[in-house]
Amino acid sequence: MEVCKLCKSKHTISYKHPSFNMIFHECKDCEVIYKDRFNRVSEAKEKLIYDQHQNSLENTGYVNYLNNFLDAAVYPFIKSGKALDFGSGPNPVLSQLLNAQDLFHCDIYDYYYAKNEEVFKNKYDLITSTEVFEHLDNPLDILNRFYEILNDSGIVSIMTLFHPKDESDFFEWFYIRDPSHITFYTPKTFEILAKASGFMILDTNDYRYITLKKLPKF
Repeated sequence: MEVCKLCKSKHTISYKHPSFNMIFHECKDCEVIYKDRFNRVSEAKEKLIYDQHQNSLENTGYVNYLNNFLDAAVYPFIKSGKALDFGSGPNPVLSQLLNAQDLFHCDIYDYYYAKNEEVFKNKYDLITSTEVFEHLDNPLDILNRFYEILNDSGIVSIMTLFHPKDESDFFEWFYIRDPSHITFYTPKTFEILAKASGFMILDTNDYRYITLKKLPKF
């Protein structure tokens, strides 16, 4: 029996995609869906996928995409401070947009392109993570790490598409076809992750954005 990798529930079902060689595990308690470990690509293949991303400040559509995220999931909750963009990618555009405001000083971290472990010795007011959490096998471990490096009442702003709960829609969903996408969430998933890691949900658009706030330890 598959035990949910996030909440450890035994109320988890497994099924195979009707058209592709993909096996998924779905938790009925926290609503996470994740690919079976045999459907995951190697780090070398994953990096090749990321290398194809050609996003830059010159890409107006991409800049607008990130500015929409900042306007919805960051600026309503924090106006200035020290920031970390986690999973900055080969071209760290979001950090450049934050730094251009002159109200934020933004560091970057990326497992493949900016693996500077020194950032985890710092303290931050804001952590952003755009189109990263769907690649993570261990999102709870990452949120726990965020908690330790955030200042009191620090903010985490995340962008990842929430999965459709309908099975037929999920099977048709383009997001699962990226070989590097392995974990898929709903707001309920993040509610459980937040509680387990010391955060509360400040806001979500129930589609792509979610913003968390660090709670004090007692």
